[in-house]
Amino acid sequence: MFNGKSKTEFANETGGNSTSLIGNGTTLKGDINSNGDLRIDGHLIGNINTTAKVVIGANGIVEGDIIGTQADIMGKVTGTIKVKELLQLKASAVVNGNIHAGKLQVEPAATFNGGCHMGNAGEKSTAMNEKQKASNAA
Repeated sequence: MFNGKSKTEFANETGGNSTSLIGNGTTLKGDINSNGDLRIDGHLIGNINTTAKVVIGANGIVEGDIIGTQADIMGKVTGTIKVKELLQLKASAVVNGNIHAGKLQVEPAATFNGGCHMGNAGEKSTAMNEKQKASNAA
């Protein structure tokens, strides 16, 4: 029925960089760690940590922090969003929380309530805080 291929053989054929999907009508409680792209059209109660792109669909709801390389938000996010490159808040987006992004694009109808940090300033301040903690511990 499933052609008898192992997970390893399947991952090698697809390149191992697929998109994971949490579909509409699905509620997931827990954190997600991924090396591939991620799309949320359902409800996630937990944090997302990926080295790739995150897409929150129009019906998607995330109650937690998002960390990734890029993100497109069309749904609702309650939590901190940290994106190394481009963060796009589409017209239907509702974000309640702080944003840290290399670049930010906000469509006029999007709703955003929180603080915004752009460029490398967020990364530098995090590195400075870690250095200060290390020197205080010594």
